[in-house]
Amino acid sequence: MLKPALLAATALISTQVLAAPAPSHEAARAMFEHIINTPTVLGRTKVLELAQYLADQFKAAGWAAADIHVLPYDTTGDKTAALIVRWPAPAGTAAKPLMLMGHMDVVEAKREDSTTDPFVLTEQDGYYYGRGTLDMKSGIVGITQALINLKKSGFKPHRDIVVFFTGDEETNGIGANKGATDWLAMMGTPEFGLNADGGGINLLPDGKPLGASIQTAEKTFAGYTFTVRNRGGHSSKPRKDNAVYQLAHALERLEAYRFEPQLSETTRAYFAAAAKVEPQPAISGAINRWLANPKDGAAADLIEADETYVGLTRTRCVPTRLFAGHADNALPQLATAMINCRIFPGVDPDTIKDELTKIAGDPDVVVTRNDAYAASLASPLRTDVTAAYTKAVTTIHPGMPVAPEMSTGASDARPFRVAGIPVCGVGGDWLRVPIDLRAHGKDERLPVQALDDNVKHWEIMVTEMAGK
Repeated sequence: MLKPALLAATALISTQVLAAPAPSHEAARAMFEHIINTPTVLGRTKVLELAQYLADQFKAAGWAAADIHVLPYDTTGDKTAALIVRWPAPAGTAAKPLMLMGHMDVVEAKREDSTTDPFVLTEQDGYYYGRGTLDMKSGIVGITQALINLKKSGFKPHRDIVVFFTGDEETNGIGANKGATDWLAMMGTPEFGLNADGGGINLLPDGKPLGASIQTAEKTFAGYTFTVRNRGGHSSKPRKDNAVYQLAHALERLEAYRFEPQLSETTRAYFAAAAKVEPQPAISGAINRWLANPKDGAAADLIEADETYVGLTRTRCVPTRLFAGHADNALPQLATAMINCRIFPGVDPDTIKDELTKIAGDPDVVVTRNDAYAASLASPLRTDVTAAYTKAVTTIHPGMPVAPEMSTGASDARPFRVAGIPVCGVGGDWLRVPIDLRAHGKDERLPVQALDDNVKHWEIMVTEMAGK
């Protein structure tokens, strides 16, 4: 759907000629089945088992044991693990390592909420069904099988390739933080990373190209609490100073509030491309007005009100949980609301706390932060990554337009960007929208052909970014 001129593919990067790898459909499918059938959710302590399984696949394919590291760690009392695998380049290479990222954990899924068992891979009607088929065990298979195929083909990387798979992206992100700090030297301090958990390829239900995206920025996930305390009393003697009412009024003010619109290199390129293909004249006109005048808040508000673009023009905060009172017949002494914010890259979460305090508009409503996350930073639009991704996408999907994107959600890329290591989300999954948008939901699925295409996608990405 989006194809800005600035992201036109440049000359191919790799000149390495490789022998054609052996067909890998059965190997990829077997690997996919094994990892879908391993329920790597919080509390089941299965991530370590999956990390060891993947380590064994690399070892069987010829990787030295010294280059494979299974790293157990704790996240809120639950055992999980990360996997680091290094493919060394020949001695004397000057280029810093390339990191390939993904996460092995998935969100919980209940059997009674699903048509098929979410932790048993089921193939039917041209789809693989199961938790993690889309988010994001297909990316784990894509990277792993692609590297195994390339090694078998005789590929020689001109820089070290480092695989980094975490075990708690869906919960606490401790693995990514450790990767960007404690384990960074083990990875050789990569020059940049390619994240399978970002970007992606969208088709219309009839299979026609819609658009592919490179994720170069993501919002900062941050949580806050609105708290109101009161002396309480008997419910038969209600007073005006009611904690629930005070909290409700603060939430009404938050509902009506609009944070200042912002543009970045990524979102400006995204909206410039979107304006050319947006079918609604009112929206395309608003996009063009906003790009011409970033202070045109009315135009930005019109864009933000459309479900396609919600969350892309500014910081957004929304209440997600409420708690109040201690008895049916007592005036509440405590009322709280959990506020989830997705903050525009580069904005300090402490600044948003101050803004939320002003929005609450009542000294009795105390605003506190629930975490200490640093502000997420945007990565530059690298022409080499753009060229490689465009080649991978259009080789499999001719005519597919490509553009950058800012994710409204969060990923393991954030701590690396904060540490000064750029990361681009260049996932190779493709799906039909909106019918296949089922990540974290009922009957998560992936087209069968998309798994094989994902392997090919990563073969091209690695060849272009790490070949001679």
